[in-house]
Amino acid sequence: MSNKSMSNNRQRADTVFVGGKVFTGTCPTPIDAAVAIGGGRILAVADTATVHSLADADTEVVDLAGGLLVPGFQDAHVHPAVAGVQMLSCDLSQERSIDGYLAVVAGYAEEHPEAAWIRGGGWSMDVFPGGTPTRAMLDAVVPDRPVMLTNRDGHGAWANTRALELSGVDRTTADPADGRIEREADGTPAGTLQEGAMDLVARHVPIATPDEAHAGLLAAQEHLFSLGVTSWQDAMIGAFPGNPDNYGVYLRAAREGSLRARVVGALWWDRERGLEQIPELEERRRTGRVGRFNATSVKIMQDGIAENFTAGLLEPYLDGCGCATANSGLSFIDPDVLTEAVSRLDRSGFQLHFHALGDRAVREVLDALDAARTANGANDNRHHLAHLQIVHPDDIARFGKLGAAANIQALWAAHEPQMDELTIPFLGPERAALQYPFGDLQRAGARLVAGSDWSVSSPNPLWGIHVAVNRAVPDEAPHPTGTFEPLPPFFPEQALTLAQALTAYTAGSAWVNHLDEVTGTVEVGKYADLVVLDRDPFAHPVEEIAETRVLRTYLDGELVFAATD
Repeated sequence: MSNKSMSNNRQRADTVFVGGKVFTGTCPTPIDAAVAIGGGRILAVADTATVHSLADADTEVVDLAGGLLVPGFQDAHVHPAVAGVQMLSCDLSQERSIDGYLAVVAGYAEEHPEAAWIRGGGWSMDVFPGGTPTRAMLDAVVPDRPVMLTNRDGHGAWANTRALELSGVDRTTADPADGRIEREADGTPAGTLQEGAMDLVARHVPIATPDEAHAGLLAAQEHLFSLGVTSWQDAMIGAFPGNPDNYGVYLRAAREGSLRARVVGALWWDRERGLEQIPELEERRRTGRVGRFNATSVKIMQDGIAENFTAGLLEPYLDGCGCATANSGLSFIDPDVLTEAVSRLDRSGFQLHFHALGDRAVREVLDALDAARTANGANDNRHHLAHLQIVHPDDIARFGKLGAAANIQALWAAHEPQMDELTIPFLGPERAALQYPFGDLQRAGARLVAGSDWSVSSPNPLWGIHVAVNRAVPDEAPHPTGTFEPLPPFFPEQALTLAQALTAYTAGSAWVNHLDEVTGTVEVGKYADLVVLDRDPFAHPVEEIAETRVLRTYLDGELVFAATD
């Protein structure tokens, strides 16, 4: 290898990595190289002899032992502050059965007799008949105290009778415009609250204290470091049902230096309000640039999710018999208001981060971005649309033309019960085939960036990459049924290559976070945000990608995680 890749600066290396390969992000396959880092930066990507020449007796030598060195992963859509609080509360995310959930709730209630409310979340819709748990289930284990537990996707909540009573939610309570109360035959609330209906109870639930929220954020950060994630975009900065305003949580951590990751904050657009909130968002941006936290994005949720029929669709959902219903989902923001808001936020220099899951919502967002470009001209704000479960073929090419990034949550692009039982039957086969069109977006020139949406799903980038390539859930990931039986690939023509998926999780997300000049690839002069993998997944069958493990994570050249086994 030519020494041209080595820095002219002969600074002593703090650490050198030898004995493996490097995925630089500038080549489609790993290269044979060694890497030297020092002063928090990459000093050299060169042959072993050149890299050793930068070392001295104090330099740490890391033998990759045939493994792979990659850029630090960057999660472009994640909720660590929320996930961390859930980790420290009544966390159901590790269970996959009704009995398992109820055992966790009962155990938590017994261990916390002082808790006025039992709060937490992480349950999965597909575990319950029709996707809707009942109050009676919770009443059986906690009859005397209120319980409210959000589901894993954050679009629904499970409440017991006591919680509904204390909140004044009964058969006379009307559904809010942006949500639905699931009901028993006589109209009595059954225990599941969808979308905006969650707030009917959540407004009565004590939120996490500042110290609890701070502890949750730091616990989440350590977990993400263990998975090789060194930077992220928090997709929901603000106050929302059952959670404190995490803006202050991040500012506290940033000021004291305990926030070590590089974080972009997406300020929450309150869909109950209108354009009058823009000056407040601008002020939050002004005061929200502290340390490694930069609140420079705005998050707009345009629709809901397909499983509870709130994702915005161009054509109606089907019923259980395959007939069209009168429901085409929700548009949380009126398209005319959306267009004006997007143009004004774009003109103000905000990045826009959209939740757009159904094909109508995707089109409404792209239309708004098109109008903003016409009004304001092209810029470098780097807007992106997250989730993209259903994209109409006519809209695929618009991503590249508008410079809008496709923010993919690849772990969802697989057959599993929530997809096969709660989604496909209500979309129909033709529309189901339009789901998660990663390959089409890539081929049409869209920039792909990647995120997990944790706590909705696992934050493990390697599992997401596995599904992006295989279009199947990895055997290592627990199936919602609790089994590990292989399932067929999910529209495999939309699969990405390993290099494409890995790039989305590194250079792609670095670009959307405006960090591409200093991170996202392994190049001289960039920050030494690096991850050591226990193997080179390019040298193994793609069906084994998820078996890859993170051994070490470096941030600014400092070791922030090391595997112990």
